[in-house]
Amino acid sequence: MTVKSNHVTIKGIKDGLVFLLDDKCEFNLLLEELRYKLEHSHQNILTGPIIHVDVKLGSRNVTEEQKQAILDILGQKGNLLVRSVEAPEPETAEGTNGLATLSGIVRSGQILHHEGNLLFLGDVNPGGTICCTGDIFVLGSLRGMAHAGFGGQEEAVIAASYFAPTQLRISETISRPPDEWENRETSMEFAFLLDGKMQIDKITNIFRVRPDFNVFKGV
Repeated sequence: MTVKSNHVTIKGIKDGLVFLLDDKCEFNLLLEELRYKLEHSHQNILTGPIIHVDVKLGSRNVTEEQKQAILDILGQKGNLLVRSVEAPEPETAEGTNGLATLSGIVRSGQILHHEGNLLFLGDVNPGGTICCTGDIFVLGSLRGMAHAGFGGQEEAVIAASYFAPTQLRISETISRPPDEWENRETSMEFAFLLDGKMQIDKITNIFRVRPDFNVFKGV
């Protein structure tokens, strides 16, 4: 069977590969060509040492299932490690403060980039990184690195259900976790900047730092 080769473009960059995926063709056709190219083309670069991969979807809107289908195909080549997937921002409902939602696991060597505020349902493993221009909320374990406020937003916060990061960064301020974080409480916590220094507090006190968040006061 002959598969047309104009929907998937593989480009080499200094520290890995970029997969440019056509955003106009039918999705199943895109998957078919991606699978074909990985099996029959570029064998000289798709074998051997670990290669970091950036996937660019153009203007194509994909569901989490479609995104996972792409990652599954790339994952069949053991030396390809996907570090980013660029796609249009998902539409968010009013009242969420522009909060996008993603789920999964950020594994060692992977970098999740996001423009805006992010609610991540899953774990960030040691060696994994989340980098956002806005706030980061992790409903799971944060054991890797998190960088909120990328681009200079010093009011950004980083929160996680289990807080044990290897490094935190808000705007340009970097903080490595102290040793006592190994024995912290199990309640959800968040990091923020106060007078240019990194601070940690319980999530229930976030309204003191971010008065723009609505507060439930009961009746």
